[in-house]
Amino acid sequence: MNKPGYIRIDTVHQGDQDGIKGVYHINAVDEVTQYEVVLSCERICEQFLIPILTEMLETFPFNISGFHADNGSEYINHKVAELLNKLNIELTKSRSRHSNDNALAESKNASVVRKIFGYSHIEQHWADKLNSFNREHLNPFLNYHRPCYFPTTLTDDKGKERKQYHYDKMMTPYEKLKSLDQSEDYLKDALSFELLDKEAYKVSDNQAADQMNLAKKRLFKQINEQKKA
Repeated sequence: MNKPGYIRIDTVHQGDQDGIKGVYHINAVDEVTQYEVVLSCERICEQFLIPILTEMLETFPFNISGFHADNGSEYINHKVAELLNKLNIELTKSRSRHSNDNALAESKNASVVRKIFGYSHIEQHWADKLNSFNREHLNPFLNYHRPCYFPTTLTDDKGKERKQYHYDKMMTPYEKLKSLDQSEDYLKDALSFELLDKEAYKVSDNQAADQMNLAKKRLFKQINEQKKA
């Protein structure tokens, strides 16, 4: 399959402390392009989760055809199914005791979400400010400025497949999307690569990283100052 629009989704919890629940991060990754959207959610319940999932689906520049989640009840429920049915998106779930079914999202949890937000407790009420950071800095950086490995699959004489990862094959998710055959056809109706290029190339990769790190530093300064108060 070389068509974008099949996303893997998972949840990362930002810990509990003294009985106080931490914020949740929802991480969605496209299987083909590794296009990624991270948003934070105050609580895992219909009131907070459905608006976040709706925004995530709207944020991807291409139409979503499939939505794969683990067996968590936050995704496998009637309200989520109703949302996806309305958009003609197929819902699939990981098989019991087959954690590698959602390996792509779980690997991004470690390499992206934990790397950015760490493991320390962050209270739920920070979700809105975290999302301002996600929308303005993290998600644009991940998709326009952070290269990913895209494996080459080799098949031996016995039919066994193995993947090779080459440095010269690294691309950003946006570059990968543009490299697909008939890539323009996958974009949502209101979008074009001409429009997306303006967003993707308005700053360099280094500038985007610097801006994201500065915004992260300011955000965590606020969070840590409140903890000390």
